[in-house]
Amino acid sequence: MSGSAPQISLASADLERLRFDEAGLIPMVVQDVQSGTVLMVGWANRQAVALTIETQRAHFFSRSRQTLWRKGETSSNELVVREIAVDCDRDTLLVRADPRGPTCHTGGRSCFDDGLKRVPSQLELGWLAEVVASRARAGDANASYTARLLAQGVERVAQKVGEEAVETVIAAVVDPARGSAEGSQRRELVGESADLLFHLLVLLEAKQIPLQEVAAELRKRHSQSDSVADLEGDRSPSAAEEGGAR
Repeated sequence: MSGSAPQISLASADLERLRFDEAGLIPMVVQDVQSGTVLMVGWANRQAVALTIETQRAHFFSRSRQTLWRKGETSSNELVVREIAVDCDRDTLLVRADPRGPTCHTGGRSCFDDGLKRVPSQLELGWLAEVVASRARAGDANASYTARLLAQGVERVAQKVGEEAVETVIAAVVDPARGSAEGSQRRELVGESADLLFHLLVLLEAKQIPLQEVAAELRKRHSQSDSVADLEGDRSPSAAEEGGAR
C-alpha cells in the first residue's frame, strides 16, 4: 500500500474500555492489510497500544524482557498500522498493517509461515464482497448503485462485466506515445481494473456464488500443480478432446 497512512481512530474512551488481563496486557493479532495473512501475535500494555495509535507503527510489550518495543526498531521491518479493530469482548485487538519487510525474526513473511505452498495473495476482496452483499440485502436502488444494478438482472450485470473487461484491455494496450503520458495510462489501468473486479463481485452476488467458492477453486488448482496452466485451467484442444481432464 502506498501513500500516507490514514489516521487511526481509537478514541481514548475506547482505550479505557479495553479489557487488559491481570498483568495489564492485551493480545494484538497483526494481519497484512493487503492479503489478509496473519503475520504475528504479540502482547501490548496500555502504553504500547497508545503508541501504536499515535505513531501508526506497531508497538508491543515483551513479557520475557518486561520492556516496551517497536516492531522494526532494530531490523527496520516495521509494521505500518492502517486499521485497528476491537473484538466483541474488548480483550483482543486486530491490527491491520502494511509490513515493511519480513515480519518473523526467522526472515519469514509471517510467524505462521510453515513452508507449505500457498496461492500467492496480494489482494483481499472479502471486505468488498461483504459491502456488495450488504447493498444487495438493503435493496435501496435510490441510494445504492450496486442495488440499482442488481435490480436490472443478471444479464445487465454480466454485460457490465464485459464492458469493464474491454475497457481494462484497452487501458492496458493503448500506446502512451499516441495518447496520455505513461503515468496517466498506469492510473487508468488501475482504475479500470478496480471497476472490473468490483463488477465481477456484483455478478457473483447476483448469481449467489460466494467469493470463498472461487478462492477454493484456485486453491484446488494450486494443490494439483504449481504451473500457471493449472491455475488458469487447461483450455488446449487436446484437453478438450480428452474431456477437459487436467
